[in-house]
Order: sequence, then structure tokens, then C-alpha cells
Amino acid sequence: MDTKELLKKVRKIEIKTRRLSDHIFGGEYHSTFKGRGMTFSEVRQYQFGDDVRNIDWNVTARYNEPYVKVFEEERELTMMLMVDISGSKLFGTAEQFKNDVATEIAATLAFSATQNNDKIGLILFSDEIELYIPPKKGRSHVLRIIRELIEFEPKSKLTNISEALKFLSNVMKKKAIVFVLSDFIADDYKQTLKIAANKHDITGIRIYDKHEESIPNLGMVQMEDEETGELLLVDTMSKKARTNYSKYYYEKVEYYKDTFTKSGAGTIDCRVDESYVKKLLGYFKRR
Repeated sequence: MDTKELLKKVRKIEIKTRRLSDHIFGGEYHSTFKGRGMTFSEVRQYQFGDDVRNIDWNVTARYNEPYVKVFEEERELTMMLMVDISGSKLFGTAEQFKNDVATEIAATLAFSATQNNDKIGLILFSDEIELYIPPKKGRSHVLRIIRELIEFEPKSKLTNISEALKFLSNVMKKKAIVFVLSDFIADDYKQTLKIAANKHDITGIRIYDKHEESIPNLGMVQMEDEETGELLLVDTMSKKARTNYSKYYYEKVEYYKDTFTKSGAGTIDCRVDESYVKKLLGYFKRR
């Protein structure tokens, strides 16, 4: 992709996702993810209904009339976006590939965080950490994140969610709001998720295509494993082959839901042909 085309694509995603975060998600995000506590802001004259526990007795004595301390939310938070960029991200049979949807969701969340003056960081992972962008504030930083999501080419096609969570725990010493975007066709991340979720506010966003859920009866079909690149000849007329595939797929989905729920983390399921806007809003409101 040349620079001009890339900038055009970044701009298109910015316009769409910024509008969403400005009009819909900014307020929802703010009320869902609270700051670290309250910090002293100023004093003002006492008004009927004010909490008497907030009276500043020194100022009250000086001016001979009651004054109260005003506190405001200590807002600054850090959002980490963890995006799976392994081989299966390129699957898509509807309007969009999974990685297109992941990019839009990540951009919407990033602009919502920016609107609330929070920092945003990015971890792109396969079975290794492909890219780490430390958390920073501002629009130009978010645009860099979008650019990487669009054009970054992973070295590996495999997935290791546990490795990514270990890296998160190592680099993020303070509590962060973490969104993990993946299809979660993986396992063996129960323990690392439990450790990370003890410290951070984690949400898994599963992005999938309905055609991944089962194999249609198409006769003998050559299939490529998107992660290993291995070519396999599959007899899709075989009911057993179709059943085994569905069983494998749903075991992974069940593992994801069970592992996240038991760790106290949130989950969102986004099918590529459905509105992720409704899914995100519903999740924020439930919280």
C-alpha cells in the first residue's frame, strides 16, 4: 500500500470512528471506566444541600462564612489495545475481513479514550510480540496506532494469547483498561489471564465470521490452515469431519467465555456482518 493510499484509508477510518466516539462512546466510556479517585479542586461558598463534611474550616474562619472544598474525579487512565494479528485475522466472507472490523473497533475505543484525556497504548501480537507502542495521549498518537493496524505485516501466522498477556503484565505496572481483540481460536491462557485480570480491567472482544462456525457440504475440498499454512484435503461430505470441525470450534469459543468470566474479565462477541456499535454500547451500559 503506498503512502497516499494509506493516509486516505487512515483518514476514512478516523472520520467514521471519531464520529462514533464523539456522539456515542465518549460519555459511555467515561461513565463505565472511572478514574482513580477524587482530587481537591477549589473552595467555594457553602450552598444549601452541600455535605457539611466538606466544609473547609480554615477558610470559613478567615472569611467568617462557610466555605466548602470542591473535589473532582482524578480522571487520567491508560487504555491498552491488544490486537491479534495472526493468520486467521484475514478470514472474512461477508462485507469485511476480521482485521478491518478489529481496526475500526480499536480506533473507536482509542478516540473515546482520547476524548477523556486518557493515554492509549498498542500491543500487536501473534505467537510473539510483533509491535509495542507505549501509552501516550493525543490525536496524532491515535492516528499512528490506526496506521499500524492497517499496514503492519506480522512475522508469524501463529497465535499465543498467553505470551501477549505475560508481556502486558511485565510492561504495565499500573492498572490499565485493556481490550484484547482476537478470534480466540487458541487455548492455554487461563493462568496468565487470571494474573493479568487481577491487576487490570480486561475485556475480550471476539471477532468472528459466521462461516467459521461450520463447514458446508462441498465434497472434497483443499483447505489451508491460515496459521500454519498447511494444505489439507478435507472430505466435507463426511458428517464426522463436519461434526469434528464444529466441535473443535465451539470448544475454543467455550474456553474463551469460561476463562474470561472466571477471571472477572468482560466479553463482547462481534460478528463481522453485525453492528459492533450496538455490541459496544450494550456492553458499556451493562457495566
